[in-house]
Amino acid sequence: MQILNTNTGKGILTRGLTEKEAMEKLKKHGFNELKKKNKKSPTAIFIEQFKNLMTLVLIGACLISWFFGEKADSITILAIIVLNSILGFIQEYKAERSIEALMELSAPGAKVVREGKVSYINAKYVVPGDLVIIEAGDRIPSDGIVLESTGLMVDESILTGESMPVEKSSRNSDWVYMGTMATSGKAKIVTYSTGMNTEMGKIASMLQDIPDEFTPLQRRLEQLGKYIVAVCLIICAVVSITGILRGEDPYNMLLTGISLAVAAIPEGLPAIVTVALAIGVQRMYRRNALVRKLPAVETLGSTTVICSDKTGTLTQNKMTVKKIYVDDKIIEPQGNRFSSTESLKFLFTASSVCSDAFYEERMMSEPEATGDPTELAILKAAWSSGIKKSNLNKEYKRIHEIPFDSNRKRMTVVVRRKNGESFVFVKGAVDVILDLCTKYYSARGERIMTSMDRKAILTANEKMASSALRVLGTAYKKFDGILDNNSIEKNLTFIGMMGMIDPPRPEVAKAVETCIMAGIRPVMITGDHKLTAAAIGKELGILTSENQILTGNDLDKLNDNQLKKASANTAVYARVSPKHKLRIVKALKSLGHTVAMTGDGVNDAPAIKEADIGIAMGITGTDVTKEASSMILLDDNFSTIVAAVEEGRIIYDNIRKFIRYLLSCNIGEVLTMFLASLLYLPTPLIPIQILWVNLVTDGLPAMALGVDPPDRDIMFRKPRGKKESIFSHGLGFKIIMRGIAIGFGTLSVFALMLYLTYNDIIRARTCAFASLVLSQLFFVFECRSEHRSILRINPLTNMWLALAVLCSLGLLLMVIYVPFFQPIFSTVPLGWIEWVIVVTMSFLWTLLSIFTTRKKK
Repeated sequence: MQILNTNTGKGILTRGLTEKEAMEKLKKHGFNELKKKNKKSPTAIFIEQFKNLMTLVLIGACLISWFFGEKADSITILAIIVLNSILGFIQEYKAERSIEALMELSAPGAKVVREGKVSYINAKYVVPGDLVIIEAGDRIPSDGIVLESTGLMVDESILTGESMPVEKSSRNSDWVYMGTMATSGKAKIVTYSTGMNTEMGKIASMLQDIPDEFTPLQRRLEQLGKYIVAVCLIICAVVSITGILRGEDPYNMLLTGISLAVAAIPEGLPAIVTVALAIGVQRMYRRNALVRKLPAVETLGSTTVICSDKTGTLTQNKMTVKKIYVDDKIIEPQGNRFSSTESLKFLFTASSVCSDAFYEERMMSEPEATGDPTELAILKAAWSSGIKKSNLNKEYKRIHEIPFDSNRKRMTVVVRRKNGESFVFVKGAVDVILDLCTKYYSARGERIMTSMDRKAILTANEKMASSALRVLGTAYKKFDGILDNNSIEKNLTFIGMMGMIDPPRPEVAKAVETCIMAGIRPVMITGDHKLTAAAIGKELGILTSENQILTGNDLDKLNDNQLKKASANTAVYARVSPKHKLRIVKALKSLGHTVAMTGDGVNDAPAIKEADIGIAMGITGTDVTKEASSMILLDDNFSTIVAAVEEGRIIYDNIRKFIRYLLSCNIGEVLTMFLASLLYLPTPLIPIQILWVNLVTDGLPAMALGVDPPDRDIMFRKPRGKKESIFSHGLGFKIIMRGIAIGFGTLSVFALMLYLTYNDIIRARTCAFASLVLSQLFFVFECRSEHRSILRINPLTNMWLALAVLCSLGLLLMVIYVPFFQPIFSTVPLGWIEWVIVVTMSFLWTLLSIFTTRKKK
């Protein structure tokens, strides 16, 4: 089968495509993505707003009004229906586009060779003929043929159903397929098919149905809504029937019942929750936290433990070699250079050859390097001593490799030198390398390693590690020609070791302090030496006692129950492998903790998936880890996790705020009408007024509460419980009591004005209407905090809320004083005495709230 068109030439197999060639192929073949179901058009989203049950009921009321000749009412109801649908359309459209944007941001990437350089691009830009570099944990972006491979194993279960990974070799020109996962090894492939032309494209239906994801909170609110609907419909039916029995016009009472039902049922609540979540997710993205799963947003607010990798997350991931152990002694650099000796040169040579990092030479300056920070530190130190990787690549040809594995804690290469000699070079954790060595290399030549040599090496290792240095050992042997992974790492000769510093990120100490104040326990997990981990843990404030640290060996000696008890106080885990992470997560969860766990490698995926909040590294993380995660750190920074937790708390607080506001106001409206019918009073509000309040006074301020800035103490509170109700801490009681107050206050104004105006029902209704609106507008400022009175909150810190309140107030004055709207809304202009009564009664409950809040403090 022909893989490439003849016009691409053979050079493509080494240099890759040029950008021009890639663009031409992209135009010809299209994006490398599966066709998705057609997204809902804006028109379809708008039409769907009219399929809501309550909207259909209102449309029925509109038709009834028109039939009975009440054209003004009919037109007004229709206008409110359209406005309400526009509001719903804006909410749904914005939420859908936000989620689409997030899906685009979390799209998988691919490493391609273009014009001889490795670039990381969005996988949808991969085209036929591209050279793609695959490493363990990567999702393969396209169908292609393996050109070069080292121990590549691919999980093809998504295509074949086979659970075991399959070996892929360049010897057999094996195929790899889009969507499958590389579980180990690495390879270079040449792309043959992309998009719908791949094997995955042929079964694209497996991937096209992306279900809408509702959070537990959204599901609970949906269930709550059903109960509210049932109760409200019963109350509205009682109001309507009572009015008819009392002699009220049946049409007006029917319309009142329908309008009251629409006002009472918080049909906008799920939409506002979705918008609040979408806005919060976008805000998290601006703080470098990409949320992949909406439930993570509310779970973040209850996080009690954050388990974090050290390298690159707590530290800067900018390694520099500070100390080297060769020839039985520790040496340090003079300036930026190490004094050159034969042993040192051999150590630099062996460590650099046993490295996947690479760089381009530049005139009159240090090389521009790419690769793992630890390996780059080695290359930089070697380069400063005159050992250049470019020269080594010409001198030594790699013929076999066992890639670095976090369980093995080492990397091995077999190389052939130009003079025909072959060597095995091994680089990794000192204790691991030392166990493989039987000889020791020094300036005096090789010798059998004695117990004294071993003790001196371990002592030097501990000395460097206790200074927060990460230490790597290097060993070698002459290759005997047998490529057996079980034997090539045996009987090695120890050359030396390098101690590198990866300084903590300057902002992390403050983030750790914030965690502790917020009742969150930070836990550091690292593969580094115990002493290195302890030094960094103490510097960051994570470790406060030597008894708070466990190693991988310690974990292996503990059963699950013992680990559960030990994890209650452990702050640092050192020398651990990914399999230990899963045990740590399970142990912490069994103690009732809500656990956030970070990871980057493919072996971290089980722990990431098991955690309540799985967090993948955006820079160093593999695709398989990102897929298993709930959130991706775009900057791999621990402080970003803390920022995301804060945002999660803010979002949850704001949801509680507008739930408190909406339900209290709805209870107040229903009680106003219900109590009036029980007391045989005239109807306090007409249907148009109820609908107006529902649209303007309820909707706009509630949405503005969704973007309210946080309370100052939000990160000084303990995390909320996993199963804590949205109505916890007395919120349910507050909602009911304030609803009663709004209803009682509105009805009191209505009854008082009937008495003072000798049953001028239109004036009394206008006062009740104004009182209901003002009560809600005063109350919305109370909802900004459950702990502080409105006197202690600057109203201008939420300009959206201030504008919403001013808008609602302006519209209230418009329907009362503009002659055109007076007959439509059955209002009359109010005098100053009437306004004094309305404002006093409306503000009375807010004043009482201020007094009781201050008294509690």
